[in-house]
Amino acid sequence: MTVTYRHHHQHHHRSFGWRAALIGAVVLLAACGSKPPTPDWKINSLGAVQRATEAYLSGQQRVSDLEWRNARSEVSRTGSPEQLARVELLYCAAQIASANVQECAGFESLRADALAPEQSYADFLAGKSLTAAQIALLPEAQRKSVSDPNAIAAIEDPLSRLVAAGAALRAGRATPETLVTATDTASAQGWSRALLGWLNLRAQRAQSLGDHSLEAALRRRIELVERQGQPAQAGAAKAQ
Repeated sequence: MTVTYRHHHQHHHRSFGWRAALIGAVVLLAACGSKPPTPDWKINSLGAVQRATEAYLSGQQRVSDLEWRNARSEVSRTGSPEQLARVELLYCAAQIASANVQECAGFESLRADALAPEQSYADFLAGKSLTAAQIALLPEAQRKSVSDPNAIAAIEDPLSRLVAAGAALRAGRATPETLVTATDTASAQGWSRALLGWLNLRAQRAQSLGDHSLEAALRRRIELVERQGQPAQAGAAKAQ
């Protein structure tokens, strides 16, 4: 997101692995370098965002809601709309990663106080056309995906890959291969909510194309996830 943004991203990628790649912006909530102790609100908000994102992607709604509230509460201690805007952007990224392409209302209400990198990322998530200057402010791993959806599969971090796929979907440039990549990524991570989002999308598209065999296979996978692997009850048992 600026020189400072990229420096923070690199620092926390080492510290937090894939979680630091939520969209790159999460690292702006944490300290960089060996300076005075990091304030509690930064540590607490970063931890809450990480737990909230994992819970959201995994379909743990109550945990997710609680941790997003905690993250918002922690950054509100600063009285900074800019900090809260970053949290809202991370929430939107988790939604996009799950093929949930609704408007990012929380961020938009704070856009006026957000910095250019956050505004550019919000436009990326919304599928808007970006200028070269805006693309340069995106996390490096996702820049190529703006013009080439085939680059999404090469993104190393699974969450960044899903976010890029969701952004491509929102922009109308997602290919069938993009949807398969997103499905496989969510499946490999065990992120059930994200997986159901992409499976349902693919099943709907298969139905519209008249590919009944693919649709049936996808709906079997959907049923398996929704039943959490438990055997289906027999019709007679249900009647009783």
